[in-house]
Amino acid sequence: MESSKFYEALGIQSTGVEEVTEQKVKVSFFPVGDSEIELLESTSPDGPIAKYIEKNGEGMQHIALRVDNIEAALIELKARGIRLIDEKPRYGAGGARIAFVHPQSTGGILLELSERK
Repeated sequence: MESSKFYEALGIQSTGVEEVTEQKVKVSFFPVGDSEIELLESTSPDGPIAKYIEKNGEGMQHIALRVDNIEAALIELKARGIRLIDEKPRYGAGGARIAFVHPQSTGGILLELSERK
């Protein structure tokens, strides 16, 4: 991934690259304190990341928040009238279960909820 050179120049090393075939993407993880930066690279021209980059250009695509219980978080958000992209979790990188909240409910930011065991 071309953009990984920037983080490596700052001394932040990737913990590895994983391919998520369901989402047609390769993910590279860069730990930063208690957080991590995930760089995404599309593996297919019809994948969601390729479509996003074609429409918006390169840059930040979304922010992820770690939750302890993704099902409970989705139920609570839906009960409060928050618009969800995913009402049920799906598989994400790093073995996480993920779901996305619609940008319409977050001030224009695509938000990922991520549960890792």
